[in-house]
Amino acid sequence: MSGQPPSGRGSGKGANRGAKGGGRGPGRSGPPRKGGAPPRKGSGGRGAPTGSPGSAKGLGGRQVEGRQALRELLIADRRKVHEVWISAELEGDPGVADIVEIAAARRIPLFHVARAKLERESRSEAPQGVLAHAAEIPEADLGKLIDVRHTGRAPFLVAVDGVTDPGNLGAIIRSCDGAGVSGVLLPRHRAVHVTPTVAKAAAGAVEYVPMALVPGLPAALRQLTDRGIWIVGLDDGADRGLYELGPLATEPICLVLGAEGAGLSRLVRERCDSVVSIPMAGGVSSLNVAAAAAVSLYEVSRLRRNVP
Repeated sequence: MSGQPPSGRGSGKGANRGAKGGGRGPGRSGPPRKGGAPPRKGSGGRGAPTGSPGSAKGLGGRQVEGRQALRELLIADRRKVHEVWISAELEGDPGVADIVEIAAARRIPLFHVARAKLERESRSEAPQGVLAHAAEIPEADLGKLIDVRHTGRAPFLVAVDGVTDPGNLGAIIRSCDGAGVSGVLLPRHRAVHVTPTVAKAAAGAVEYVPMALVPGLPAALRQLTDRGIWIVGLDDGADRGLYELGPLATEPICLVLGAEGAGLSRLVRERCDSVVSIPMAGGVSSLNVAAAAAVSLYEVSRLRRNVP
């Protein structure tokens, strides 16, 4: 891209830098090698990305890092991409050639910037030399997620009860996409939303999996029950095994995943029609929430293969 991009955009980062930690000033030194300087930070406009734990502003996703996450952002074409940054040392690198090509085809501003500059802007541990600023991920409507007339199939939902680790949430969303989940329910408060680390761990699945924010998970689960959806909690202390679900898995179903360590909260457990565990044959008593999600989601998906 040539020419000077417009100024007046916000920082896209905010004071809380998440996994990268704080302590760095807002200044940005060194011009990009190509295409002029990216918009100056801190001048208003776009503002800091949302999606940090406790955020009530929305799903987040306004900063995307990692090559696969950025590719899927561009390919999905689900939301506006404001600009793409690529490390200057990757200019001409075949590993990012498709990103450059798609961005050019969609006339998205692309800047080659110094590696240090990109890493200062990043909020994940390893941005892989690329990041993008985009519009926030649109929230799904819960009413539509549970309406068979809208979805065309029996709902297969996942509710996340207080998961705060971004890597785990990203991995869960990636498994949801692969298993054919029709929607994910996330608490609006006291839970992680879509940070750059979540988007990167999801490998772009955040662009495809519908996600609804709910004010309170217990109330949302009651709403699902009222609509004939079975609520199945996953907890390593349950007496019933995952592989005993049988025909229940073929019904409209919502699988509830508990927080790391604490598991299902009391009110959420009370809303469950059944609570199941994953049989463990080794010395440890349980899997972490992301691994447990993958096992359980694919078991439900296997049982639902012939469900219209």
